[in-house]
Amino acid sequence: MTDRSAIRYRIRPKSPEAHLYEVSVTVADPDPLGQRFALPAWIPGSYMIREYARHFVTVRAASGGRAVRIEKLDKHTWRAERCDGALTVSADVYAWDLSVRGAHLDTSHGFFNGACVFLRCVGREHEPCEVEILPPRGGRYRAWRVATALPRRDAPAYGFGLYAAADYDELIDHPVETGTFSLVSFKTRGVPHDIAITGRHDADLDRLARDVKRICVTQIDFFGGRAPMDRYVFLVTAVGEGYGGLEHRASTALLTGRDALPHAGSREATDAYRGFLGLVSHEYFHTWNVKRIKPAAFTPYDLARENYTTLLWAFEGFTSYYDDLLLVRAGLMDEAAFLKTWGESLTRILRGSGRLKQSVAESSFDAWIKFYRQDENASNAVVNYYAKGAAVGLALDLLIRQKTRGRRSLDDVMRLLHERYGRTGEGVPEEGVERAAEEVAGAKLTRFFAQAVHGTEDLPLERLLRYVGVKLTVRPAESPGDRGGKASSKSAAVLASRVTLGARTAAEGSAVKITAVLDGGPAQAAGVSAGDVLIAIDGLRASADTLEDRLARMRPGQRVKLHLFRRDELQEREVELAAPPADTCVLEIDPGLKGRARARRAWLAGR
Repeated sequence: MTDRSAIRYRIRPKSPEAHLYEVSVTVADPDPLGQRFALPAWIPGSYMIREYARHFVTVRAASGGRAVRIEKLDKHTWRAERCDGALTVSADVYAWDLSVRGAHLDTSHGFFNGACVFLRCVGREHEPCEVEILPPRGGRYRAWRVATALPRRDAPAYGFGLYAAADYDELIDHPVETGTFSLVSFKTRGVPHDIAITGRHDADLDRLARDVKRICVTQIDFFGGRAPMDRYVFLVTAVGEGYGGLEHRASTALLTGRDALPHAGSREATDAYRGFLGLVSHEYFHTWNVKRIKPAAFTPYDLARENYTTLLWAFEGFTSYYDDLLLVRAGLMDEAAFLKTWGESLTRILRGSGRLKQSVAESSFDAWIKFYRQDENASNAVVNYYAKGAAVGLALDLLIRQKTRGRRSLDDVMRLLHERYGRTGEGVPEEGVERAAEEVAGAKLTRFFAQAVHGTEDLPLERLLRYVGVKLTVRPAESPGDRGGKASSKSAAVLASRVTLGARTAAEGSAVKITAVLDGGPAQAAGVSAGDVLIAIDGLRASADTLEDRLARMRPGQRVKLHLFRRDELQEREVELAAPPADTCVLEIDPGLKGRARARRAWLAGR
């Protein structure tokens, strides 16, 4: 076996109709005391225990054509009895998770992350391995191809066959798409890039490739002009509605609404398309910030349990800060759209009172039990380390620029982190981001980090934005659908005369379901709860279509009677309506700060 890996995997769509993969691992020289195998409990980049072993339908073992007894030791670990010669463990794996984190198989395509399907040989994770990727049986699958960044061993380009990995970590860090996907390719700074799109769509592939290439060039140059991979693959699944991404060392899995992709003949950049490009930018930036620059807690990953760090505000938050900023630098978003997007983002932060109770450091640490498992009270208890972390990045960038008179910025912090940790493979210590920022700024930033990262005060963005000539204003919302980001067409007096229930709602049949009750609001004071179904206001039927019109006729301080069902019990509550809070943010160029235009241009251009 000198020319073969001692650990060999095989995966075949056994029954696309039943969504079953058959996956096996063969060990040439298993542990003489009994070889153990384990499946990850989570996937790097998505910080929640997902218990992938629950999708294993059957597990069996054999050696030399004879069955070998295999026992389950815990929720995701098995041990095969000792045997002479090579040992093969096989499993049928159910794959019906159409997300970037799981595995999905039907008669139209197959997708999998290695963490969901490949058992690791315990104690042998560092060894090289190979995987044979096979097509489903039958003529109907003759046109299927393979898209993955896994290095090929004897498989043809985009073909089924043998692929290789340096170790188990590399094996599971390359998702695989199989099927009749659309494919467009380009080369950036000498590195081939593929975009493979699964699902029905009418995307303009040439335009998409041009725009994505501009993102890739901008980011590679941001980190010094050399890409850290030999090849990169964007695996895109187009659906009716969906949004998400998961980063990997040389690829990313993306889920998007098909209407977010640019269609042939379209010239405009819709909000949906900009959102998709922002997703592309976010996941590609992770090629450096998370996949190379990573917390010490993730070096190496322990895939059997939670890996705690307080730094997700920097790894996810800073990536969220740069995803749109680098679209501006790539010429794919203009200044007005960028400021509008930031107004919307700050509005989302301000509308959650959880930001006043949980710091972004705490949110990072508790991601495993809170952020990825949000309930109806989340906005009152949890701060989003993506959004608030991005705002910390914005504030820190402007603060460093101000303190150094424009000579240094957060860009320099990222490059320092890449040089010190990304290139060396050393993990970033818990205080490492703060120390790097102080080194770049040439000043102590203890007070800033105490407030912005470890505290729950609102960030001093109004003051910091003035450095780049931008004015931040906060106003009441015009309507429940007002996401912020633009000036109101209504006067301040009109906005102040509106009323709010202090609750979020959604249609439930002809009635209105209370989906969240906000801290300190009228609904909470009256004892209204999430899950209640509102059926009448002051004796008149309430519906999703009429609720806002009814409330528009009322004024702050007015008392109304609500009739609602809690489970199957009719409830009556009297609510004193309140004026809407000032929680809607707008960012605009301040004409009174024309002298700051140069600083703004430097910020947006990356100088």
